[in-house]
Amino acid sequence: MASKEFIVVFLLILHAALTTVHGQNIIDRCWRRQRNWAANRQRLAVCSVGFAGKMRQNRGAGVIRYTVTDPGDDPVRPRPGTLRYGATVLAGKVWITFARSMHIRLAQPLFVKSFTAIDGRGADVHIAGGAGIVLYQVRSVIVHGLHIHDCRAQPEGPAVRPGGAVQPAGGMDGDAIRLVSSTKVWIDHNSLSQCEDGLVDVTVGSTDVTISNNWFFNHDKVMLLGHDDGHAADSRMRVTVAFNRFGPNVNQRMPRIRHGYAHVVNNLYMGWKDYAIGGSMGPSVKSQGNLFMASGPADNKKVTRRMPVAGRDGGDWASIGDSFENGAFFKQTGSRVRPNYNKHQAFAAASSNEVRSLTKDAGVLRCSVGAAC
Repeated sequence: MASKEFIVVFLLILHAALTTVHGQNIIDRCWRRQRNWAANRQRLAVCSVGFAGKMRQNRGAGVIRYTVTDPGDDPVRPRPGTLRYGATVLAGKVWITFARSMHIRLAQPLFVKSFTAIDGRGADVHIAGGAGIVLYQVRSVIVHGLHIHDCRAQPEGPAVRPGGAVQPAGGMDGDAIRLVSSTKVWIDHNSLSQCEDGLVDVTVGSTDVTISNNWFFNHDKVMLLGHDDGHAADSRMRVTVAFNRFGPNVNQRMPRIRHGYAHVVNNLYMGWKDYAIGGSMGPSVKSQGNLFMASGPADNKKVTRRMPVAGRDGGDWASIGDSFENGAFFKQTGSRVRPNYNKHQAFAAASSNEVRSLTKDAGVLRCSVGAAC
């Protein structure tokens, strides 16, 4: 009897383990089962999917390992040990980690240089109460595992840029993360909330971006894809929005798209007040395998909002395999446009029935060295 009971218990434990693994999305399955993730942090770079593709240029023997030990911030003369020194000043390819949990208040926007990975795993890192992160004309950047919240526009002042020049840092609206003319960017497993303007803005010709596994909550205008209606360069923009959790207490722009293409796949929408997905200037939107849960009776049940512009059609808006609760509905128009991923970008969308499981760990993970994350 004892042996039978042992077998039953073993099978139950095995089933639970398999269920947990199955419940992880394709990105997390790639690295989270590795107990030695901290000894091989750069494995993360080959786990991205969607338009960012694999981030292979962020790994290899030539990458400098840099540890943030000082939460202070001098935007003009960054000290070694601070985040700004590693993300902006230090030359070459850099993989940034944190020695301990810390709260960093940026005095001016943090201009991250190309071939930089900011990896918050294993620490509780908050970028809060000051400026946000800017990716300006850069490529091959990873932002992973950060709490970014309560960012505010700062009085114009000087800040060092990649390459060493000190220039005025004006015109920033208090975004958490803003992309300007940047490409090949992966934003993954961050928790973002309560900033003055947007949480993630992809603007001015930025493209080949994957925004995945993030938790967006307590915010009005969440995510903007496309600078403005007149910026035609954003027609080449391609963004994947996958495995994110939106809500509670979000209003609009999840995302709002101008001109370009967005593949919005396997996300959980926990209500919205104005709309969930919006756009103008004829964007192409493929909404696939998402779960849309409309919120209170006074809020809008319609997932989509099109902002018509004279002389432009409404674009292509397709809903494929989405699920809708509490009266939510999606109005489709135009054609179904494929993302046309290459082999390094492609991944299979899961059923909308799996979205709760696939997004249950969205946001910053609690990772401990020596244990599966």
